[in-house]
Amino acid sequence: APDQPPAPPAFASQSGGCGVAGGRMTDTRRRVKVYTLNEDRQWDDRGTGHVSSCYVERLKGMSLLVRAESDGSLLLESKINPNTAYQKQQDTLIVWSEAENYDLALSFQEKAGCDEIWEKICQVQGKDPSVDITQDLVDESEEERFDDMSSPGLELPSCELSRLEEIAELVASSLPSPLRREKLALALENEGYIKKLLEIFHVCEDLENVEGLHHLYEIIKGIFLLNRTALFEVMFSEECIMDVIGCLEYDPSLSQSRKHREFLTKTAKFKEVIPISDPELKQKIHQTYRVQYIQDMVLPTPSVFEENMLSTLHSFIFFNKVEIVGMLQEDEKFLTDLFAQLTDEATDEEKRQELVNFLKEFCAFSQTLQPQNRDAFFKTLSNMGILPALEVILGMDDAQVRSAATDIFSYLVEYNPSMVREFVMQEAQQNDDDILLINLIIEHMICDTDPELGGAVLLMGLLRTLVDPENMLATANKTEKTEFLGFFYKHCMHVLTAPLLANTTEDKPSKDDFQTAQLLALILELLTFCVEHHTYHIKNYIINKDILRRVLVLMASKHAFLALCALRFKRKIIGLKDEFYNRYIMKSFLFEPVVKAFLNNGSRYNLMNSAIIEMFEFIRVEDIKSLTAHVIENYWKALEDVDYVQTFKGLKLRFEQQRERQDNPKLDSMRSILRNHRYRRDARTLEDEEEMWFNTDEDDMEDGEAVVPPSDKTKNDEDIMDPISKFMERKKLKESEEKEVLLKTNLSGRQSPSFKLSFSSGTKSNLTSQSSASNLPGSPGSPGSPGSPGSPGSVSKSTSQMAAITTKGGLVGLVDYPDDDEEDDEDEDKEETLPLSKKAKLESS
Repeated sequence: APDQPPAPPAFASQSGGCGVAGGRMTDTRRRVKVYTLNEDRQWDDRGTGHVSSCYVERLKGMSLLVRAESDGSLLLESKINPNTAYQKQQDTLIVWSEAENYDLALSFQEKAGCDEIWEKICQVQGKDPSVDITQDLVDESEEERFDDMSSPGLELPSCELSRLEEIAELVASSLPSPLRREKLALALENEGYIKKLLEIFHVCEDLENVEGLHHLYEIIKGIFLLNRTALFEVMFSEECIMDVIGCLEYDPSLSQSRKHREFLTKTAKFKEVIPISDPELKQKIHQTYRVQYIQDMVLPTPSVFEENMLSTLHSFIFFNKVEIVGMLQEDEKFLTDLFAQLTDEATDEEKRQELVNFLKEFCAFSQTLQPQNRDAFFKTLSNMGILPALEVILGMDDAQVRSAATDIFSYLVEYNPSMVREFVMQEAQQNDDDILLINLIIEHMICDTDPELGGAVLLMGLLRTLVDPENMLATANKTEKTEFLGFFYKHCMHVLTAPLLANTTEDKPSKDDFQTAQLLALILELLTFCVEHHTYHIKNYIINKDILRRVLVLMASKHAFLALCALRFKRKIIGLKDEFYNRYIMKSFLFEPVVKAFLNNGSRYNLMNSAIIEMFEFIRVEDIKSLTAHVIENYWKALEDVDYVQTFKGLKLRFEQQRERQDNPKLDSMRSILRNHRYRRDARTLEDEEEMWFNTDEDDMEDGEAVVPPSDKTKNDEDIMDPISKFMERKKLKESEEKEVLLKTNLSGRQSPSFKLSFSSGTKSNLTSQSSASNLPGSPGSPGSPGSPGSPGSVSKSTSQMAAITTKGGLVGLVDYPDDDEEDDEDEDKEETLPLSKKAKLESS
């Protein structure tokens, strides 16, 4: 288990500020921080709360529970497993491994609380609470365990050159056993042994005793694997650390020694971009850099077993960084000078680059802070004017400086996007669009010179975070979503879409090289995200700027990934099933580029083929009536020969059923009556229908036609079968009707009069080669459009419901699709809006 160092100082600073619950101060004794060890072997703070132990039915055992002090949510629920090795360290820490690569730690505010929970754990495992570890981490034989327990301590050989081999063997033999490791570490701590070893190191180097140097390498490496903070404090002290690094230069597996000390003293230079006056801070920075160097460059790549034994080294670096950030943050003069020089025009380029790189590293260190400290950190930077400073830096010519500024910006956006949004909205009141921070970011994305657009991908992710409504705040006084999106579409969207619009002025992309295609794909990805999340803002922009037509020009790109991005953009729009979008698509004939791409793809079975078919299948399954009619009326001749899927024939059937309903409204009323037989209605509806029945004038009835209330359980078979038989007769005339009604499709040009709808100056639309009686459902202003619910020929708004006629064994019956119940509801809604007498007339017509 990792030897967890003390909790960061910030925890103790909060001891007086506990929350108040029910008018009483909460119990600080059980107040803890929950830590988990991440993939980089660093401790992540999961939050502060109060720990308790109780029986959890779901886990079938006593468990540790930690509830957050902020909102009471469950931070931790961990069953006390009888075989898990729990370790108590430094009076206020309990550390254990939940799984093979999942280490947990509880850092207590008070020793008393740690002792209480430790007793509970020991009680469950049947252990004496006086132990510091409840289980042996490595299986050992009974003899070894007996030997270890019986011996009071470990006696080290005298620290002499002649006994280095014996010392190396002792260290190596102690590593597999936790108890031996513990005793060895205590012996090394108590006897000042490490400093004696380093004195022998100097002797060996002076004598060029290679064998002795190899033994010292093994000894020092073994001491690292003991995983003890106290030993690290000695080894990493100013007087010892360079000698420790020297010992690790003599790896026996290498033919010659490394030159780590030479690199650290001569090559690596410590630059103070702003003079640091605090000697303790300066020493801490030097120490952290050297320890990080040991971890990354000096120590050999650890095995899986050794990796777990180096956790304290990771923690040592982790908490050093926390201290450095805290000390710098408290030095107001240092930060003031930093930002003043960053934005000063007189600062030379080399100096500015050093300042920006320092600020970038400073922000990177902040990732080690606990959430509440990170809040204070970014608030400090904001007060110092980090965002205006970034704006100045991003406007400079130096590419390296801009790149570092972009990394700093990413830290700010990922941590607090609302802070960035608030700043850019305020600056928009004073500055032109060209120099707004977000527009500078967009320009850097567009102008990325990297062939793989690595920087552009990062910036696009940041923009997505900024325009994501999910992380926007809503308060009683203002809604950030409304304000920021209004700002973004007014001041920034035209900058984002400029490359797209510039490249799609013709029928084909004017530039179709790989890098341009990658950039346009990134822009389309962000626009597709906006379609999904921004509702009316993006809708107004797409329709007013004719964006979809321009995007579909990219269907002609030679790069398949870009053509698919364009198709995905359209598919996202169709997926919304929004009639405003649908009318825009039909009016501009925006299925034409898709059908052309489908035909040009030929018989190839690839992603393009599947994606296009899926789009039409979605229209068919969801029964989007307006688009179904538009596709069949304009593109059926081009698609009718596609028979390896049933999608297009299914669309044709949908279209014919729509037209049948329009021509014969009585069929719809029959379906409604039949459904009423099937479903039980509530008492209120029955009373309304009975009243309607008695209020119906006999004069309204046609000769020989009986009006039957929906609740009546009897119906003349001939009355039911009459409209159905008429429907079946019309089905037999299908081929002749197609010749008269369907248009010939000519994909050579959009202006062909036989290819599209012609729009008159009025609000009505009609087909150029079809009678005005069969208006398109969903067409603006047409009698059968969803906008006229009261018309007898209106088509239901239901999205995925249709009735088909089936014949089997000579019997004819109506078949309902799964969403019939939705149409029931809509039919009832329509009835509610009409006068009773009109309801009766409609049902009897």
